[in-house]
Amino acid sequence: MRESGVGRVLVASLHQAIGDILPMRLTFYEGWLSAEGLRDGTIGLGSLYAILSFLRQEEDNAYTQVTTRAGEYAAEWTAESMRPLARTMIGRLPLALRRRVLLDRAQALVRTSYEGSKASWQLRRGTARVTVATSVFCAVRQRSAHPLCGYYAAAYGRLLAKFDLPVSVSLESCRAAGGSACVLSVPFDSAAGEQEAEVA
Repeated sequence: MRESGVGRVLVASLHQAIGDILPMRLTFYEGWLSAEGLRDGTIGLGSLYAILSFLRQEEDNAYTQVTTRAGEYAAEWTAESMRPLARTMIGRLPLALRRRVLLDRAQALVRTSYEGSKASWQLRRGTARVTVATSVFCAVRQRSAHPLCGYYAAAYGRLLAKFDLPVSVSLESCRAAGGSACVLSVPFDSAAGEQEAEVA
């Protein structure tokens, strides 16, 4: 992290996702996502806001595709950066404890993506409700017609799936779309029920 608070995992995952979804536009975005900036971690908040602003103007819902893919990459790289013993231990934890440990890990991922963002969660009746405060994706001047914080939903979903907890994470509210905060719903029990039904 540098003084701007923008984490390397966020800018690197955005760069990779843009290359996947908008390969013909990658050179344009590399005006902000320079190789030196990626290597040295010197890409600032102004550059990030510019990237997100231009992505929102792309056609064919490219913004959602790019930020979703970026969240998935961030989760993949977060899991891969764990020590092998830590990954093994998490995978062997009882289901209830594994959920909580991974929610904490995902909470840390939010912070390492952008230092100014913080996540908190509550787990009730098998469903986690995650609140992301000060989403860097949702700092817009005009209200958006669509949620802009899909990065977080994708990151939570992929990180949990990496440890055999496949869930369909959904966005309950988004600050950019008029909500007081960005809120994710993580329905663990329904996912477990679906798995049991498939086995049966």
